[in-house]
Amino acid sequence: MPFMTSKLLLLATFFGCLFLLSFRGEKKKKILFFGDSITQMGVDKGGYIDLIKQDLASKGLTDKYEIVGAGIGGNKIYDLFLRMDKDVLEQHPDVVYIWVGVNDVWHKASFGTGTDYDKFGKFYDAVVKKIQAQGAKVIVVTPAAIGERNDFSNAQDGDLNMYSNWIRKYAAENNLGLVDLRKIFHEYSVANNPNNEEKGILTNDRVHLNAKGNALVATEMWKALQ
Repeated sequence: MPFMTSKLLLLATFFGCLFLLSFRGEKKKKILFFGDSITQMGVDKGGYIDLIKQDLASKGLTDKYEIVGAGIGGNKIYDLFLRMDKDVLEQHPDVVYIWVGVNDVWHKASFGTGTDYDKFGKFYDAVVKKIQAQGAKVIVVTPAAIGERNDFSNAQDGDLNMYSNWIRKYAAENNLGLVDLRKIFHEYSVANNPNNEEKGILTNDRVHLNAKGNALVATEMWKALQ
């Protein structure tokens, strides 16, 4: 084969490969939601994770994002620490939302198995650091509610506020994204709960989300990513 013909063939092959590569889709950005039963239920039809997927589909963005739920009922921060290798790191996510804290507070009163305040922070930091070490972005979320009375008369309001304040401070000190659902839920209840009901505003049982709660959480979670 003449030299020029061979050279032209190689160039044609090279540019042909470039042409084919230009049609390859970009790698999907994997967004993982890591948490307890609220996140576990979020993947169900009408749940906040399902609503995010529906919204992406309606906007033609399903080829851009992969949305994964990794919630297990009853989980506390140390449960997340123990299962993070399998349920988070092996998934190789680009962004991880950490939404935990309700059971750490609630189970102290109901079962005596919650998480003490000082231990909560240590486990939380260990979870965040290990996820960041793999290169993923972390967005932290404050626990929303254990009861929806807006005058802070719910039994666990004191502890929820204390743990939420820690998460806010930790997010600011470590330059993390923050979805402050504790604040957002309280403000919503002040505006939309004139009878100071303990449930039925954004939750169906004081903790787990109803339709309005799922819609609000989906909006706030996605807003933080932008």
